[in-house]
Amino acid sequence: MKKKQPRTQGIALKKKYGQHFLQDMHFIQSMLDKVSIQGRSVFEVGPGQGVLTRTILKTDVAQLWAFEIDEEWVTYLKKDIQDPRLTIMHTNILDVDFLCFEADKPWTLLANLPYQITFPLLHRFFTFREMLREGVIMIQEEVAQKIVATRGRDYGYSSLFFQYYFEWQLMDKVPPTAFYPAPKVYSRLIYFRPKETVQLIEQEDAFWTFIKTCFKQPRRTLKNNLQSTHYAIDRIPEHMLSARAQQLDIDALLALWKLIQ
Repeated sequence: MKKKQPRTQGIALKKKYGQHFLQDMHFIQSMLDKVSIQGRSVFEVGPGQGVLTRTILKTDVAQLWAFEIDEEWVTYLKKDIQDPRLTIMHTNILDVDFLCFEADKPWTLLANLPYQITFPLLHRFFTFREMLREGVIMIQEEVAQKIVATRGRDYGYSSLFFQYYFEWQLMDKVPPTAFYPAPKVYSRLIYFRPKETVQLIEQEDAFWTFIKTCFKQPRRTLKNNLQSTHYAIDRIPEHMLSARAQQLDIDALLALWKLIQ
């Protein structure tokens, strides 16, 4: 027998969009308590049925732009919420050119993110990080641990990249029962804000490509990961080549990068 598709407000929820709507007001309030949005501009991603949206609008927020990919929920929200501060955009957030919002920066991001767009969206906001003041997002617990890791199995390219440009703070761990329909995994609220100052990296894009190569097979040594590449590993001391990337912090990897330039 075919499994019945979950619905709410008469609208069928779509698996392709990763729709798991946050219902528990405790966690919604935690998001708002962590940031200061009075008189400020806010982005929301994937408002769905609008529980977080309505809670934001109960504050003195200056304006709220909500980006929703599902046309049925766009129609529902436009009919159900009448507030001049709210603008609902029927669009894929990954296609948005945030430069058009520059006049009202800095923006705060509040979002219960579909799991599958977490890293693509964070990379998008990296590009436009000068637009952001701070944010709280709901993401998969496993992904949150990768972002904040400084050692161990979860530590890798994503940890280094996002920690280099942003400050992060883990918040509440969120059980599946806080959502409808319940996902199969735990989630995590995580706070972030762009760093005020970031040390420039020589050939920045090439450096991060190099880091991906170093972590290509995390259990292997740097020598094994790099020996079939174009990098001048003959300039790297043997004791560093025999280490795994997971044993090195950002300063060590930046020093390694300088050696092979």
